[in-house]
Amino acid sequence: MRNLDVTLIQCELAWEQPKDNRRQIGATIDGLDQSTDLIVLPEMFTTGFSMNALANAEDPGGTTEQWLLRLAVEHDCAVTGSIAVREGDCVYNRMLFVTPSEVQHYDKRHLFRMAGEDKRYTAGQTRVVVPWRDWRINLQVCYDLRFPVFSRNQDDYDLLVYVANWPAQRRHHWRQLLMARAMENLACVVGVNRIGADAKGFQYSGDSLAIAADGELLLDVRNDNAAASVVLDGAALKHYREKFPCQLDADSFQLD
Repeated sequence: MRNLDVTLIQCELAWEQPKDNRRQIGATIDGLDQSTDLIVLPEMFTTGFSMNALANAEDPGGTTEQWLLRLAVEHDCAVTGSIAVREGDCVYNRMLFVTPSEVQHYDKRHLFRMAGEDKRYTAGQTRVVVPWRDWRINLQVCYDLRFPVFSRNQDDYDLLVYVANWPAQRRHHWRQLLMARAMENLACVVGVNRIGADAKGFQYSGDSLAIAADGELLLDVRNDNAAASVVLDGAALKHYREKFPCQLDADSFQLD
């Protein structure tokens, strides 16, 4: 199992300004001084966590998806993050996973009712694990982090990726839950959050992290506006799973 170079893009987001957000994120990516395998952007990286679902939603294959494809081709990597996407009468908080040759997606399952997300968006139903450069990657969005059954490793993934707009007032929850997801699932975890303030007055502290399967903190972006990279060690992950195979004693279950 090869190593995976991952770049975390932690940034402020202009409220409901997709062009401005694509411009600033694109400039950051173009300024990277080394190659990478995977670039991770925040949740709703074109708009911020807006409940103006219909006004902000793009069609499948729309402007942002095409922009991500161009980035993936130009930088020979995968790029992931979520945007609002409209299909029929439904709008999804959709996490796109874009490689130079294909687009896959995961629709956020757990919608944040305290902000009314469950009234404006449609919940996804399907767990999504995508293969990329020898790694199996489980895609998750923000509030999904609080529901460990949905992310339970069934020996089907190596890396768990969360993209988020997670408010600073609950930053302790974010950091501790990311750590827990890594240790309980014997998997690497990457969580990317935004910084700054949104139009609703919510503050975001960032705290984007990369964590090894044994709970070692590999990268902590803290509150910086930054593109930070980390190498996930495939051989170390395999060795740890063999040395400490607690998954062999896991309880069996079925998710309805």
